[in-house]
Amino acid sequence: MHALKTISLVLLLALLPLSSANAQDGAATDPAQAEEAAPAAEAAPAEEAAPAEEAAPAEEAAPAEEAAPTTSAKTATPEAEASPAATKASKPKKSFLEKFAPILILLIVVGIVLGRLPQVEGVEHSAEFRKRRVFNWLPLGLTYAFLYMGRYNIKVSQHAFGDKNQEGGDLTKDLIAKCMAEGSALAEAACTPLMTNPDFAFIFMVGTWVYGCSFIVNGPLVDRLGGKFGILMGAGGAAVANLVMGLLTWHALDGGSSAQWARDDFRYLMAGLYGLNMYFQSFGAVAIVKVNAPWFHIRERGVFGAIFGILISLGIYFAFDVGYMIIEAFDIEMIFLIPTVLLVLFWIIDVFVVRNTPGEAGHEDFNLGDASGSLGKDGEKLGAAQVFGLMLKNPVIVTIACIEFCSGFLRQAIMQWYRTYAKQTNDVLGLKGDFVYENWGMLLCCAGIMGGVFAGIISDRVFGSRRGPVAAILYGLMLLGGIVLVFAYQTPYVGAIVVLMSMAVIGVHGMLSGTASMDFGGKQNVGTAVGIIDGFVYAGTGVMALLYMYILPDDSNPLVAGNPDEWIWWPVSMIPISLLGLLLATRVWNAKPKGK
Repeated sequence: MHALKTISLVLLLALLPLSSANAQDGAATDPAQAEEAAPAAEAAPAEEAAPAEEAAPAEEAAPAEEAAPTTSAKTATPEAEASPAATKASKPKKSFLEKFAPILILLIVVGIVLGRLPQVEGVEHSAEFRKRRVFNWLPLGLTYAFLYMGRYNIKVSQHAFGDKNQEGGDLTKDLIAKCMAEGSALAEAACTPLMTNPDFAFIFMVGTWVYGCSFIVNGPLVDRLGGKFGILMGAGGAAVANLVMGLLTWHALDGGSSAQWARDDFRYLMAGLYGLNMYFQSFGAVAIVKVNAPWFHIRERGVFGAIFGILISLGIYFAFDVGYMIIEAFDIEMIFLIPTVLLVLFWIIDVFVVRNTPGEAGHEDFNLGDASGSLGKDGEKLGAAQVFGLMLKNPVIVTIACIEFCSGFLRQAIMQWYRTYAKQTNDVLGLKGDFVYENWGMLLCCAGIMGGVFAGIISDRVFGSRRGPVAAILYGLMLLGGIVLVFAYQTPYVGAIVVLMSMAVIGVHGMLSGTASMDFGGKQNVGTAVGIIDGFVYAGTGVMALLYMYILPDDSNPLVAGNPDEWIWWPVSMIPISLLGLLLATRVWNAKPKGK
């Protein structure tokens, strides 16, 4: 319980400046929203006075309407849009602390549950050891969460870039309507979003393939140089990459005509920088598992899998809900620059706090009960090629990697595309303003926490530290959700379904990438094991991105992207992948590592 409360306190302190900025922005937007509503409010009396004052108000209203576009794009909306603006004004936005409150409560509840679990039989740790272990994985885990923020901010930026055109201006509804009506009479750059669905899919595909392939190098490298080295490389490199992405964004949007070259090649420039970012991001998962493997006995690792799932979920919350707060409160480039600052801050903390093993922190190393001695005599470090060869001959590790290939496909198919689907089909389905859309990051975070805790507890307490049964149960839930989604993706229930599916897939990911990799890799070679398994995760994500680049509608034509029927392949594509994951999970139902 103490550890989870500590997480909550650290997060609140780290993000409090954003909360105050968001509150100030909300206070500032209230008058602006009032101004938006003012024309409608003034129009009503004018209409009422019209009989007494004849046609004069109507003549005076015309110049006002003509002047509106020069003052604000928002005030230039058609009269039919005045009602949504008024509705928006009457619904004040929640501050960061208000949005974070449900997660804080959930973290405390989870802390109570984990704190009340009886001690694992045969595993004795002193109170001093447990305290030092918390303060080892806590800053490490929060660094990992902020790496997520600096990884998925590209998705948050897609929506903001999609509202800009390739001339750097606002792609308003009026301009879109004009583009549809006049076609080639307008400049193509004025009518084309700066980042379309295929653009984002391409950028994300490049990043995920770089991420997956990087493990071939980074897994053995972290095994040789240590997990602390890995997290410092990951946080430092990702901070630099996010800094450059922020500067590119600033130049492209604020550089005027001299920055047209950046806007013309924005897809490829951002893909290159995102690929660089993802190379350094790939150190994160390897590092967190490598560092924690010597600190957790195999019988405790189900609970660690729950912690790992919580950290992933917090990272998703930072990336999405906090990311959208940043977009609303600041210029677009800040979606990259704020994670830069947070990563630098936690890089400094990690230097002074994180230790690779209990021995380095002044405690005694202990027998972990895992496969630490099975990949080499007395757990010796083998060469990278030898370790890869041995692990790829291990049917359990290969099967887990294939299951995680499916997890990578499904997790990102939901996380990256639900909100885009809801936004682009909003005129038909009206999903954009509902509870799931507005609280997407918070709900994914809560779902991931519950999925991770459920998976971790039943793995250790019900299935004797076996990971396969948990993966099979959760994949069965994924398959059921995918089938239901095909029939319900055009209904108001689509949001609840995908949140439930996210709970299942994040639970599987935390259990296999965060826990099974420790079990079957052993502390000496766990970096390589994580590299293989997480590499398959992002291979699955890369396949998803490549496939979706072709089967999902291109939003450069709003009529096509706005038709829900054009999105049918989004839910359909999840069913065979879920079925494959379920079948593979049953193959490792009884798998457990042979302890030394």
